[in-house]
Amino acid sequence: MSTTKTPQVNEVNEFLEIASDFEDPLEVIRESLSNSYDAGATEVEITIRDRSIGSEIVIEDDGEGMDHADLESFFDLGNSTKRGHQNGSIGYKGHGTKIFYKSEEVLVNTTKNGTNLRAQMDQPWEKLNNRTMPEYVLNEETVKEGNSGTHIRITGFKSGYGFSPASLTYNKIEHYLKWKTLAGSTGHFFTDDFREMEITVILGDEIDDTRDRLVMNNKLEFPSEQREPGEGQFSESRMCKHYPPRELTAETENGTETTVEVVGMVGGKDARNELPTYGKHSAQFGVWLAKDHIKVERVNDTISHDNEFLHFFFIANCQDLELSANREKIRNKSSPVYQTIVEELSHYLSKIASDPWFKDYLSHRRKAKLTRRAESQQSSIEKREQRIHERDRFTPSNDAEVVLGLERSNRFGAEPEITIEDYDPNAEVNALVRQDTNLYASSIHRRLTDHFKADKPLESVDKIICWSYGDRDELSELERSGYHSGEVTIDLEKNRLIYNNGRRHNIHIVTVQDRL
Repeated sequence: MSTTKTPQVNEVNEFLEIASDFEDPLEVIRESLSNSYDAGATEVEITIRDRSIGSEIVIEDDGEGMDHADLESFFDLGNSTKRGHQNGSIGYKGHGTKIFYKSEEVLVNTTKNGTNLRAQMDQPWEKLNNRTMPEYVLNEETVKEGNSGTHIRITGFKSGYGFSPASLTYNKIEHYLKWKTLAGSTGHFFTDDFREMEITVILGDEIDDTRDRLVMNNKLEFPSEQREPGEGQFSESRMCKHYPPRELTAETENGTETTVEVVGMVGGKDARNELPTYGKHSAQFGVWLAKDHIKVERVNDTISHDNEFLHFFFIANCQDLELSANREKIRNKSSPVYQTIVEELSHYLSKIASDPWFKDYLSHRRKAKLTRRAESQQSSIEKREQRIHERDRFTPSNDAEVVLGLERSNRFGAEPEITIEDYDPNAEVNALVRQDTNLYASSIHRRLTDHFKADKPLESVDKIICWSYGDRDELSELERSGYHSGEVTIDLEKNRLIYNNGRRHNIHIVTVQDRL
């Protein structure tokens, strides 16, 4: 007898896992903006306060609001009323709003077509972690038509380390919004009917009192062009050229077509510094893949190896990309679509790299780099000269200068004469020296203790040549604890080190400062 079974889903674990994918508390703002945009909003206001009862995040928009089906979609998983990019929606899987579950309370107040819905969910995160599905209480009332919109309040948001509003600043939020959310959309480059949205952020004075509010639009703007080099030694640093929006259409190996919308710039350091990057600045450049005109991941291998990605900042949007729940990763990298996108971008960027302007920019940059190196060399020389003038006597700053000190001691008539016959700073035993007519394998260091800190063997060493002994307490500890499973005896009066690991090794210690 055979039976048919349908796999079951543990809904609590599924909600918990999706919500856990979101770790940065600022992702609350990102998802809220996307929802407001999908609701047709033209104005969004976000307020963050640090209350004694916990953090409070309020998002209010003038969008079309939500009806019963929309509100269910807001709280449900995989039950979205959106239908992907065909209707311009950013989210359509119902994953993003699950970040709101990482809180102590979610309150939604929304109005659409004369109906106001108020939904309140208490302790969603605590309940999910206790393996209980949270519920929400829904109230409905009829209101005057024409006043649509949504008001969401998140209380006590939980991130991986707890949400600390005190760590936020207007500057940090501005850079995050412009770099990681639709506030930095490149969609306006590709359509004349782009819907602008005014985004306002208000932080409580207890968080940042440097300004009243932050107001921005939802467009990513490039620094102004400057195709000619500037004045001064580093003339290339503000050079910048925009590469206009292009739609690249390519066919995959299985015959389907995909469209990639590319726009970008090449620029020097000063030009790139004008971009509102978020995170380590130097790690933000190159070629970004995007969906919904929001950057997701970089694909810098599309830039030829003989060009540094640092000069480039391009965004390539493709709606056929599939993203992880938290929108931080691309999921369909093994698909023909992804491979086609990468190939098409590589071809496009090869043309950028062969642009005469780009080659001229690189030429100016090479000249500036040589100038910087020359200035750095001169500065280094001056500092070294200053150290020489300020010191009372010769003191080495590295192992190689110990060699100089040894040669100087020979010139001053120190006995016995010890000359360097071979020196390899990268070798375990880095020198061969001659004393009388014999060659001795030697280890040269600034301090005697440096030999042991470098964990070098003693078996093949005849001499340790050092400027000074170093910390004598460290040498005493070596005698107590041993070294490399052997016993160590150090006689500083006789300049001798005895190492016994089953075989006795007598090692001569030469302190160069005592020879001068």
